Parts: sequence; structure tokens; C-alpha cells
Amino acid sequence: MPRRALLPLALAALLLTPACSGSDERPPPPRVTRDVEPEPSLAAPSPSATPARAEVLLAEVTHGPPSYVALPDERILAMWEEPGGEDPDFRFDSRNPRGGLTPMLIEGGRLDGDGDLWLEVLLPIRPNGASAWTRASDVSIHERRDRIEVDLSERVLEHFRDGELVHRFSVGIGQPQYPTATGTFYVWVKVPYADPSGPYGIYALGLSGFSPVLSDWPSNGRMAVHGTAYASNRGEQVSHGCVRVYNPQMERLKGVPLGTPVIISR
Repeated sequence: MPRRALLPLALAALLLTPACSGSDERPPPPRVTRDVEPEPSLAAPSPSATPARAEVLLAEVTHGPPSYVALPDERILAMWEEPGGEDPDFRFDSRNPRGGLTPMLIEGGRLDGDGDLWLEVLLPIRPNGASAWTRASDVSIHERRDRIEVDLSERVLEHFRDGELVHRFSVGIGQPQYPTATGTFYVWVKVPYADPSGPYGIYALGLSGFSPVLSDWPSNGRMAVHGTAYASNRGEQVSHGCVRVYNPQMERLKGVPLGTPVIISR
């Protein structure tokens, strides 16, 4: 079970400036605009109409690898260390730097004594793997057809849709002193860049996770899968922990929705 975040107040979203650049010079943050990407169709209604319906929904969202996300109905989401109880342990600010509400990857679920469904969601905060519980009635549930897997040993990124491999790219990863974190993450924010030769190429998929060694960077060392103008980065240990994708290939990843699972392993 991942460690859960016990936070006394809502977290303010920070601008995405990933710990990725190959030099120590920190580039300016991107221009902040609002996400307008439409949310994919609803997988199932969140509120539990009956105990039987809640059981069906629970089985659906917890079957197999994480592939469902919880999209908050409101910016500030009540959260609990354990499911149940009237008063939340903390309230979470679910807005990302581009002004949208980020869906959070569902890691588990449970029915309480009244038959109401609770969802355990992965939080986009330190430490990596932090999670908490929220009421299914406070969110909408959506399925993610896309999944990204990164093999650090092979230095390869694979993009799956509906379980089928659609893209496979050689990528740059973190330098030995700035390793890329392993674990289960998700796309937290999507940021386009006007200068394709800049440190993040044409696009960045900001992740829910953070560098295991960098914390004094803007945005606390958040990781990303992002573009690069340099084909020579492919297959090399070149970044401060992010995954670098050659710009022409990064173009093919721009369409993955927020909340897309990203599994990084060795």
C-alpha cells in the first residue's frame, strides 16, 4: 500500500519547471494558459445508487492495472487518510498550473458500512506514491485507454492504447547522479512550448511524480516526459531525471489525456 499524504491544508499548484535540463541553468517557466482539452466520455456514474451498483463499480475500477481516474467535481476535494467519517483529514487543491482540474489515478476502492463507494487516488505530491481516499460521490470516473511505459534499462518508451502497442521510441533518461524515479505515475499537466529547440522541446507531459534527488528546483523537482530537438539524446543518460523524447516522436504523444498512467521501471 503506498504511503498516504496527511496534509493540513490545500496545496497550491506550482508552475511546471521539470528537473530535466542538461545544464544547471534554469529556463523560464512556460506561459500559463487554461487547458481546453475535452474530457473523454464517462465510464460509469460515480454516486452509488444501490449497494449492488456500488459493488459493480468497485469491481470495474479496481480490476487489473490502474486505468481509471477520478476527476474532482470541484477544485477543492475533501480527502481522508482512511475511508469513512464525516470530517476530512485535509482538503486538496486539484487545479494544475494551466487552470484545469487534473484527474487522479485510482489505485483502489472500498465500500463502507453504508455501502457507499470510496476511492483511493494517487496524489501528485511528494513523496512519490502518496495516496489518500475520497468519496466517489465527489468525483466522476473515467477510463484511460492510453498507457505509457518507460524501461530505464532499455531506455525505451512504449505507448499503448487499448492494450495494443502503438509507438515505441528510444529515449533519453536521467544521468547517474540525477536518476529517473521508478514507479506508477500519471500525466498531471500538459504544456506546449513555442521554441522546439528549447530545453523541453515542443511539448511536456508533467507527471505526478518527482525526482528522487532534486528538491530545490522550481516545482520541487517534478518529473516530465518532454521533447528534445536533439536526436543524439536518444538512448543516453542526459537529463536531470526526466524522460526526453525526440521532437518528431513527442508529437505523437501530445494527444494522450490528463491522468494517463505512466509506469517507469528498470
